[in-house]
Amino acid sequence: MNAHAKPYSEACEQNKGPILTVLREVFTAPGLILEIGAGTGQHAVHFARALPYLDWQPTDQSDYLPGIRQWIAEAGLVNLRQPLELDASSALWPIMQAAGVFSANTTHIMGWPAVEGLFQGVGRCLASGGAFCLYGPFNYGGRYTSASNAEFDAWLKLRDPASGIRDFADLNRLARDNGLQLRQDYPMPVNNHTLVWVRD
Repeated sequence: MNAHAKPYSEACEQNKGPILTVLREVFTAPGLILEIGAGTGQHAVHFARALPYLDWQPTDQSDYLPGIRQWIAEAGLVNLRQPLELDASSALWPIMQAAGVFSANTTHIMGWPAVEGLFQGVGRCLASGGAFCLYGPFNYGGRYTSASNAEFDAWLKLRDPASGIRDFADLNRLARDNGLQLRQDYPMPVNNHTLVWVRD
């Protein structure tokens, strides 16, 4: 494999279309969108290209930034910013205010303190009336939504006991504690959901 090849996620390629359908409905006005956990950078490029009225700011841990920069450089989009380092559990985020926040497939790979930090940070930076869109697998009522999600959760916990699929009720409680109200829960393909909260 070419050491300089861009990072690539097949899951991103599969889910970017369905996620974009939701984002078109939620992020309707121009403004800065903060993406937390941009990963490979594929989502950032796809959404910034499809939604040119948005100013897209990808962030992630430092190890991921070089790969994201590769995608951004190739795309050449004026509304796609260079990635910033962001630790969700930190009280200091590089962006102080955003019109909207997006994050995909993050809460199940974070430890719970980082999940708490994520919602606290969103509560601090999200503008009044702004939306937080969180995509991923979630449990409901303490139950898995599919056998494949149960298997995935077991794999996650084997890899890192602090990780795992989060329950919707726990996330919604964190959201309420940080000034966010649930607007909609969108069922998505492959047993995933996009949860949308709005800032009071």
